[in-house]
Amino acid sequence: MAGLRLIVGLGNPGTEHARTRHNAGFHFVEALAERAGARWTLESKLFGEVAKVDVGDQPVWLLKPATFMNLSGKSVTAAQRFWKIEPEQTLLAHDELDLPPGTARLKFDGGHGGQNGLRDTIRLLGHGRFHRLRIGIGHPGHKDRVVPWVLGRASKDDEVLVARAIDAAIDVLPLAVAGDFNEAMKRLHTPR
Repeated sequence: MAGLRLIVGLGNPGTEHARTRHNAGFHFVEALAERAGARWTLESKLFGEVAKVDVGDQPVWLLKPATFMNLSGKSVTAAQRFWKIEPEQTLLAHDELDLPPGTARLKFDGGHGGQNGLRDTIRLLGHGRFHRLRIGIGHPGHKDRVVPWVLGRASKDDEVLVARAIDAAIDVLPLAVAGDFNEAMKRLHTPR
């Protein structure tokens, strides 16, 4: 399978959303850019902010859509068209209610599981054949509490766990970028 050329962090723009659980995808690409010393620039034609980093010895584009979460696909598909990147060479990092904080999982293909950024991207692509990094934020226990949960801030303990999961995902990223997803998944999904 081809490696990764585009990594998109899903989140909502604006300072009021910066530290929310829903912005776990943003936190992932921001951590990647920070480690690489990369700078973000606004690209209006891509409806987001972009940075370029080397992962292993591969150059990879990072994207933070400036649209709100439910319109993320507009930015994702614009970047794929502009850089001529296939969906299969794309990784979307996003918050995942069905995983506990401190857990990160790689996945290829599938549905959106109610995640609006994935939903919009799948709607515009017509399929779900792209990679996902699911960053666990836990579930509030009842579906009626999901919206305030994802739009709220995690506890200090949960923030530490999420940051740890992001670090673990970054550690296996060179394998995924090189196209060795099975090994990346094995290392990320095996408890240490």
